[in-house]
Amino acid sequence: MKAARSDFFVSSPSAWVKRWSDRIPRGGRVLDVASGGGRHARWLAAAGYTVEAVDRNIDPLADLADVRAITVRRLDLETEAWPYSSASFTGIVVTNYLHRPLFPLLLEALMAGGVLIYETFAVGSEHYGKPRNPDYLLRPGELRAMVVGRLEILGFEEGVVGDPRPAVVQRLCARLPENTASNGDASSTPAQLLSGKTDKITIA
Repeated sequence: MKAARSDFFVSSPSAWVKRWSDRIPRGGRVLDVASGGGRHARWLAAAGYTVEAVDRNIDPLADLADVRAITVRRLDLETEAWPYSSASFTGIVVTNYLHRPLFPLLLEALMAGGVLIYETFAVGSEHYGKPRNPDYLLRPGELRAMVVGRLEILGFEEGVVGDPRPAVVQRLCARLPENTASNGDASSTPAQLLSGKTDKITIA
């Protein structure tokens, strides 16, 4: 069974990734999970990060071969062994992709002070189009619950968006505290409920 990917090609970076990417420690190493066409790898490399772009199909990433700051890795994230040790990355970016067994591995791969930026489809999105399989749709509050007690939540939203097409999504930006003994509680950051387009991002 393959995890959810978007059924449309998007060339520009996600507004959520652009909104929060500067929270990733400057000059750090970032993992772009299920990189697709490499839109976020390009954005992050241009911002001064070293990027590892991972996908099971790397043909769309061929034009990144000459970008010194980007390493492309062919990897089936659902059938092959996870190759990354703990505390490997200062940032991890995941969009339009869901494979729940990766959750703990993503958290373990963050360095202290590192930032996770995650955005994908949620229950209710099946009314607007693919994906419709509930295995590929986040349950209400699931993305937020994944990090409670482990990461400090900087921003969280869930609800209907209109761009690049109508869908129900959840979005998270969270940081592993430098002192991991004092991890933030998700309850300290209120959820933002979305309705309509994604240009109204109000969490700071």
